[in-house]
Amino acid sequence: MKSDDILTVAGLNVSYGESKVLFNINLNASSGQIVACVGRNGAGKTTLLKTIMGFLKPTAGTVTSNGTSLIGRAAYVVAAMGVKYIPQDKKVFSDLTVRENLELGSYATRDYDWDKVTTYFPKLKQLMDRKAGYLSGGERQMLMIGRAILGNPKLLLVDEPTEGLAPSIVAQLKDVFRELSSKSTLVIVEQNLPLVCAIADKVYALNEGHVMAELADREQIKPETCEQYL
Repeated sequence: MKSDDILTVAGLNVSYGESKVLFNINLNASSGQIVACVGRNGAGKTTLLKTIMGFLKPTAGTVTSNGTSLIGRAAYVVAAMGVKYIPQDKKVFSDLTVRENLELGSYATRDYDWDKVTTYFPKLKQLMDRKAGYLSGGERQMLMIGRAILGNPKLLLVDEPTEGLAPSIVAQLKDVFRELSSKSTLVIVEQNLPLVCAIADKVYALNEGHVMAELADREQIKPETCEQYL
């Protein structure tokens, strides 16, 4: 482990009561990397992100960022340290407008530069006064990512960002993730293997709570290679 690693997970074990979900997980993400975690439903991918973020407490192992332990810290403290989590559920504050949703993100970070949000997602500029409950799934995903990048986080944890979205939105997100990686490290949980293999610098394949493979060679990061470990 190097102190300048944006994220290092070592020997991580996580359980829900008596049911063990993650087994000795080791994962590393360096500055500017896009790291993907792939696996079928129930592989433990979301549990991994929630544990990194502080929503779950591991039974063993360490999670560090730039050499500082994240274990035992509340999720809002982890967020204040520059780690943001974008959950799978695409939930926004439905009764608030897009503008008000962004204002909440700005209040938390003191970052009111929304131009960077609308640069990535120009459509949000047209939707500022629309209640978030009336947004499409793709528009909600844009808003969630937009809120998360306020404050210039060093690490973005993104859970199943393309699930249920139209191909045109998926293509847009692929470009956005590439652009975001120049400013933040990304750890993305995703089942869309062609997308993952197009953007990831490193891929971890999870199966039933175990890391089955770590692929860091561009020649290895192919859908057919990932598939054989799932």
